[in-house]
Amino acid sequence: MPNRLLYLARHGEAVDEGELTARGREQARALGRRLAAVPLTAVHHGPLPRATHTAQLVGRELAGVPLHRSPIVGDYVPPLPDPGALPEPYARFLDDVSPTEHAEGARLAAAAIERFATPATVETHELIVTHNFLIAWFVRHALDAPDARWLGLNAANCALTVILYRPDRPPALVAYNDVSHLASDQRWTGLPPYAGALP
Repeated sequence: MPNRLLYLARHGEAVDEGELTARGREQARALGRRLAAVPLTAVHHGPLPRATHTAQLVGRELAGVPLHRSPIVGDYVPPLPDPGALPEPYARFLDDVSPTEHAEGARLAAAAIERFATPATVETHELIVTHNFLIAWFVRHALDAPDARWLGLNAANCALTVILYRPDRPPALVAYNDVSHLASDQRWTGLPPYAGALP
């Protein structure tokens, strides 16, 4: 029975949402080395510079694996059924998102799920280098959680999330936010520094 293993990674650390920092470049190289033994057939990435550059650096560690640029794995706001019903911090965070941006985000998110979140007819291993929101959207989908539950999930830069799709059962979240390939000074979890020391 063929498996589809989808590998998702957030872009490396970037300056002002643009070019990668020196640490971001090292994160991307470490991610590429981590994935070098995986039989990847493609790397898909969003069109923004931070995702493109990360994918290029990862790709240098992956012999012969093609890179594909696609807006469906770009940076956008996934669907929210009722933004007015969100907890106040989330509603405030999304205040500047226009109805047009919401509609376009919903369209792109649906296209990403249709393209990547389905069983395959042959064994498939693909990497998506993308942004925090889309990784959260794929995780929410895999867990069959309500649409708005992508909010509050934070992927570290160049952390690895893996989802398994099989034809006879629901998706399985194999790994989430795995930073074991990153040096300790390259890891960012969104938590205070002392949290890493907690048992």
